[in-house]
Amino acid sequence: MAGGAVSTLPSLRQQLRHGREVLAAEFLARPHPQRYLQRHARLADGILRGLCDALLPKEVCLAAVGGYGRGELFPASDVDVLLLIPHEPDEHLRACLEAWVQGCWDAGLEIGHSIRTPEQCAHEADKDITIETALLESRRLWGAACLFEAFRASFRSRFNARRFAEGKLLEQKNRHNRFEDSAYNLEPNLKDSPGGLRDLHMIHWLAQAAGQHAGWSGLARSALLSRKEAQRLARIQQTLNLLRIHLHLIARRREDRLAFDYQSQLADRLAIQATATRRASELLMQRYYRAAKQVQLANEILLTTLHAQFVQETPASVPLDAEFALRGNMLAMRRSELFTAEPSAILRAFLVAMRHSTSAFEPATLRALWRARAAIDQGFRSNAENRAAFLAILREPAGVTWALSAMSRYGILGRYLPAFGRIAGQMQHDGFHIYTVDEHTLAVLRNVRRFAIAEFSHEYPLASRLMLAFDKPELLYLAALFHDIAKGRGGDHSELGTRDARRFCRAHGLPREDVELVAWLVKEHLSMSRTAQKEDLSDPAVIEGFVARAGDLRHLDALYILTVADIRGTSPKVWNAWKGKLLETLYYAAHARLTGQSALSGGLAEKRAEAQAKLALYGIAPDAADELWQHLGDSYFLRFDIQDIAWHARMLWQKAHPDQPIVRARLSPAGDGIQVMVYSPDMPDLFARVCGFFARNQFSVVEARIHTTRDGSALDSFQVLDDGQREVHYRDFLQFIEHELALALDPNRLPEPVQAGRPSRRLRHFPIPPEVEIRADERGRYHVLSLTCGDRTGLLHRIALVFQRHGVSLYSAKIHTLGERVEDRFLIRGAVLGDPKSLLELERDLLGALDQA
Repeated sequence: MAGGAVSTLPSLRQQLRHGREVLAAEFLARPHPQRYLQRHARLADGILRGLCDALLPKEVCLAAVGGYGRGELFPASDVDVLLLIPHEPDEHLRACLEAWVQGCWDAGLEIGHSIRTPEQCAHEADKDITIETALLESRRLWGAACLFEAFRASFRSRFNARRFAEGKLLEQKNRHNRFEDSAYNLEPNLKDSPGGLRDLHMIHWLAQAAGQHAGWSGLARSALLSRKEAQRLARIQQTLNLLRIHLHLIARRREDRLAFDYQSQLADRLAIQATATRRASELLMQRYYRAAKQVQLANEILLTTLHAQFVQETPASVPLDAEFALRGNMLAMRRSELFTAEPSAILRAFLVAMRHSTSAFEPATLRALWRARAAIDQGFRSNAENRAAFLAILREPAGVTWALSAMSRYGILGRYLPAFGRIAGQMQHDGFHIYTVDEHTLAVLRNVRRFAIAEFSHEYPLASRLMLAFDKPELLYLAALFHDIAKGRGGDHSELGTRDARRFCRAHGLPREDVELVAWLVKEHLSMSRTAQKEDLSDPAVIEGFVARAGDLRHLDALYILTVADIRGTSPKVWNAWKGKLLETLYYAAHARLTGQSALSGGLAEKRAEAQAKLALYGIAPDAADELWQHLGDSYFLRFDIQDIAWHARMLWQKAHPDQPIVRARLSPAGDGIQVMVYSPDMPDLFARVCGFFARNQFSVVEARIHTTRDGSALDSFQVLDDGQREVHYRDFLQFIEHELALALDPNRLPEPVQAGRPSRRLRHFPIPPEVEIRADERGRYHVLSLTCGDRTGLLHRIALVFQRHGVSLYSAKIHTLGERVEDRFLIRGAVLGDPKSLLELERDLLGALDQA
C-alpha cells in the first residue's frame, strides 16, 4: 500500500466513526428515517471515493448496487459495491484492487463487493436473479464514466422484463415459504418476512421492469395507486425503516429480526406506553403487524397488476351473471364502477367466487374490492341483503375458509365485524399463543371447517364424525369467529365476546335456539379444555358438573368440536395425543350420562369382572389378582380405569406386597408418550425422586395419579412425554426407564440433584408472574392447589421437594402445559393445610420454587 494511502486510512476511519456517531445522535433526537439513510449513504460515498483516489487507477469504475445503489444505507448493513474493470486484471491492477478491498475493511466499512467487466456483469445477471436485481439499482460513485455507461448499455440490452418478473415472483414465493407464508411470526424479520421491506422493494422492482414511473408518487401517476394509497404506503415504508434503524442501533450489529430481546426497548424508544391490559411491546407489535398486513395486501394487488402487463395473452371472458364474469380462473367484475355503485356487490363477489370454485380475483377487480372496503359502514352492516349475504357465505358447502381469510386480508372482514378489526395484529405474550388473535381466530375456523371435509376425517375421527353430522355448521363458524373477539379489552373475554356474539346473531335473524348456542359456545369455549386437563375425570362429581353445563348432546358435540379446533389453532406444540385422549374421555363420559347409559367407569364389581376378563386373555386365572386388589383397597378401583387396572394386575399379581420399588413402563394407550407405573413401599421423597428422574432425563410429566394403601404401599401412575425425541427402539427405551428409575428409587442411594432449567428467551423478556392458590375442595377431603408460571426444566421436581419439606401428601396431579405456560393442579393433604401460619409458609415456598431462574 502506498505511503499516502496509509496516512489516509486513519483519517477516513475517524471520519466514518465520527460521522456515524453524529448521524445516530441526530436520529435519536429527531427520528427521520429517510434523512438518516440518505446521509449515511453519502457518508459511505465519501469514504469510498477517498479510498479510490488513493488506491485505484482511473481506468476502474466503482458503482453502488442493491439498496446502497438506491442511495439508502442502514446502520449495520453491508455496503454493496461493484468494481468495474475494462479487462481481466493484470498483476498491477490485481494488487491495486486487493489493497482497495483491504483498505475498506481497515477504514471500518463492511463491504460486499464483486469485480467484473461489463460483459461478465451481463453474463452473471443472466445466471442469477439476485445479481440481476442488485445491478438493476446501480449508480456510479467514482472512476471511468464510459465503463459504467458500457455496463449499463450491456445490461439493458440483455434485460428480459418478463423473465425477470417471473423469477422475482418465484423468489418471493420461496422467501415467504421460509417464514411459513405469515407476517405474524413472533419474531418477524423486518426485511425478509412477508409484509416486510423486501415486499415493498418487490413492487418497485417489477414497476421498474415494466417501465413505470419510479417511487410511490410515480406509481400514483401511472394510476396503479391513488394518491392517498401512495402516501399511505410511503408512510408504512418509513415506519419499517424507522424500526430497522432503531434495531441496528440497539443491537450494534446487523439484526433484522424483531426479537423478544429488543421489542421492549423499541417500544420505549418509540414512546409507546403500556395500558392496563396490554404490554408496550404488544402494542408495538400490533402496529408492526398491521403495517405488515397493509404491505402484504399492496404487494399482492400491485404484483398481480404488474405481472399482467408482462403477459400478452388475454383469457376469454365467460359471463356468470349481470355483475361478474370468469377470466381464466379469476373472477372479474363486468363494470369498473360496480362496487362504487353497488357496495352490496362486495359480499356477493365472494359468494359468486365460492359457487364457481375460484379463489382468485382479476387484478382490476381485486384493486376495486380493496378500495371499496370504506363503503362498509354502519348502514352497510345494517342492510338486510348484506346480512343475508354474509350468512350465505358461511353456509356455502365449500370455500368458507378461503372467503373469510381473503376478506380478512383485504380489510373487508374487519369492516363488517369492527370488533374483529380491533383484534387485527394483536399479539398475546401469554406463553402459548404463537399467532395474533385474528390469525388464531382464522386458524380455529379453518380447523372447524377441515373437520367437515370427509377426506380429512382420519386426522381427528371423533371431531370429524360429529362435524359431518352437525345440522348447522355455520353456527360453529360463528362461534369460532367470536370466541376470542374480546381479547385485550380487559375483563373476561369470554363474557364480553358472548355479548358481541348474541348481538350479532340476533341482528342477523338467527332463530333463538341458534343464537343461544353460539353465545353459549363463546362463553364456555374454555370449559371443556379446563375440565379435561385440570379435573379428575374418574370423579363422578366432575362429570356431573360438566354435564350440567352442557345440558344436551347438541351443545356437547358443538363444544367438543370447537375445543379441539381451538387448541389445535393455538400452536403446533400445544396439542398432543394425551390431550386428545383426555378430551375424548370427557366427551364419552358426558355422552353416556346424557344418553342414560351406564357410566364409563362402572361399579366396583363390574370393573373387577372386566379386568378379570382382560387378564384371562393372557392366561391368568380369574382369582390371581385378588390378593393384590384386596391389598390396594376399593378406592383403587375408583382412581383407575379398566385398562390400567388390568395392566397393573398383569404386572403385579405375583407381587402384591412390594419390598422394593417395582417400575414398569409401556407405550401410552393414548398414542403419545409413555405410561410409567411405580409400585413401592411408600417413602417421604418418592414423588420427588420420580420427578427428579424424569427431569434429568428430559421427560415431561403430564399426569400423575397417586394411590397409597392402608399399610403404606404406593402405586403411582405417570403419563410422560419424551422431550428429547430420542431415536431408539421403544423396547430398549422402556427397559432403560424401568431399570434406571428403579435404581433412582433405591432408599439406600442419595437422590441425584436436578440442575435448574433456564427460562426461554421469550419468558426472560415476557415473564409469566407465578401464582399459587390453595383451597379446600367441595367435599372437604382434600385441598386443591393451583399453580401458574412459566415452564422450565425441573419445575415439577422443585414443587415435589416443597411438598416433602412441608409434609404434604399428593393424591393426584394434572400437569397442564400450554407452550411455555404451566397451569398445574394438585389434590393434596397434610396437617400443614389446617394451620394458617404453616399454610402461608407453604405458599411462600411454592412461589419461590416457581420463581427460580
